[in-house]
Amino acid sequence: MSDDKGNGIVYLTRERLVELEHQLHDLKLNGRADMAQKIGEARSHGDLSENAEYDAAKEAQQHLELRIAKLEHTLSRARIIDSKELPNDKVYILSKVKLRDLKSKETVDYILVSPEEADFEKNKISVTSPLGRGLMGKTEGESVKIPVPAGTLEYKILEIAR
Repeated sequence: MSDDKGNGIVYLTRERLVELEHQLHDLKLNGRADMAQKIGEARSHGDLSENAEYDAAKEAQQHLELRIAKLEHTLSRARIIDSKELPNDKVYILSKVKLRDLKSKETVDYILVSPEEADFEKNKISVTSPLGRGLMGKTEGESVKIPVPAGTLEYKILEIAR
């Protein structure tokens, strides 16, 4: 969870923090080395003013440096959050919620996470998403109606866990 200005605190689990640190290390060590090799190869092809391969390699280098800068910025603002330190009475960040869709009667499980950790395929939804915002602060047994771009979602909160 971070503020809208992009310079506030970023809450991450310890596992995600370690994952991002490894990613940054790999980009700095291997990514930069690979990029230098590609630029060197492209440079060896002659006239740089008409060398599309060189231009592409330089552009890829800029993208790599941007990714490194973004990761460094995220990590510089990171604070570790531990689910054991949070109460279980309401839906908070790192809550595991079991919901029943009141329209389809299907049951779904989600974990509410920071935007940096969201992964819909792993049922990790951001606390800043419409669904995440709609669930925050709600209690077990409560029914919620959440407006989303495709209409309105209606859920009953069956269970909140850590």
